[in-house]
Amino acid sequence: MVRLLLTGLIVSSLVGCRPQSGGDRASEASSSPVEVETVAPIVNVYSARHYDTDDEVYAAFEAATGIEVNVIDGNSAALLERLAREGEKSPADLFVTVDAGRLFQAEEAGIFEPTRSEVLEQRVPASLRHPEGLWFGVTKRARVIVVAKDRVAPGAVTRYEDLAQPKWKGKVLIRSSSNVYNQSLLGSIIAAGGEEAAEAWCRGVVDNMARTPQGGDRDQIRAVAAGEGDVAVVNSYYLAKMLAADSDEADREAAAAVQIVFPNQDDRGTHVNISGAGVVRGAPHRDNAIRLLEFLTEPESQALFAGGNKEYPVTASTETVTELAAWGDFEEDKVNAAVFGSEGQKALRIFDRCGWR
Repeated sequence: MVRLLLTGLIVSSLVGCRPQSGGDRASEASSSPVEVETVAPIVNVYSARHYDTDDEVYAAFEAATGIEVNVIDGNSAALLERLAREGEKSPADLFVTVDAGRLFQAEEAGIFEPTRSEVLEQRVPASLRHPEGLWFGVTKRARVIVVAKDRVAPGAVTRYEDLAQPKWKGKVLIRSSSNVYNQSLLGSIIAAGGEEAAEAWCRGVVDNMARTPQGGDRDQIRAVAAGEGDVAVVNSYYLAKMLAADSDEADREAAAAVQIVFPNQDDRGTHVNISGAGVVRGAPHRDNAIRLLEFLTEPESQALFAGGNKEYPVTASTETVTELAAWGDFEEDKVNAAVFGSEGQKALRIFDRCGWR
């Protein structure tokens, strides 16, 4: 397996270059494209996921199939920029990214082509794959609420909507509106109750914020533990990582000071988002890309792919990692993840109107 890190500083120098099977990636700096044999036993993956366990999955795929996996690493924006510049000459076969909102950005850019696979349709629940097969979820995470164990009574918060109640004024911690996880969450709220209800919720949350949104999800958990607020909204894997035995001691203590709440268990269920992947339009090794995508949904692959980031597997047959299993099962919002992205522009306008920075 060959892996190359793509950053914004080197995007332009990589455009138009095509990897060779088994070759040295140094040739990518050349200004002359290198032709790729469509029958070559390779698959070129553009990935916005950066975990060692992903490499283990790709290595297992190579061992099982003899197909070499060439990985281009980068953030979603840089990878999408590269794909746009390369156009139909792109060597990319599979695009992997996090959050349905970013998958929607790729969809809008025309990156994906529809894929039909009985294997994928059987393994990946309908709510976690694009209705037309443009992309498929490969891991999932819940956007949960955490509360201070010593200050919030059990059952005081049970729904996302509770965060807009006046009793939580000055006590809510959450990331900025520019964060795609919050955009997807608001997209799900729009889907559940309409724009008017979503805006009312948004205004209530803004009124209740303990501070101007800042930092990442771990920072919200730390702030609850420090008493800056009583409730926060975070992705489940951040809390799981902080609770893990190999995490920083201060983070373990902060995570132990909060209680996880899976919201909306008596109605639509907890908002669940995904990491996902789709076959790139015009992929030179399309069949290999589909084989790899199917491989990512096998039980052993799911255990590694999800376990590397403390996420939930998308397949029912795979065991959940220890930290997540300790929280028990929960009801998921079954709205299709494609909705989060399609409602994204509405969500951004609502955030702006409400003054959610």
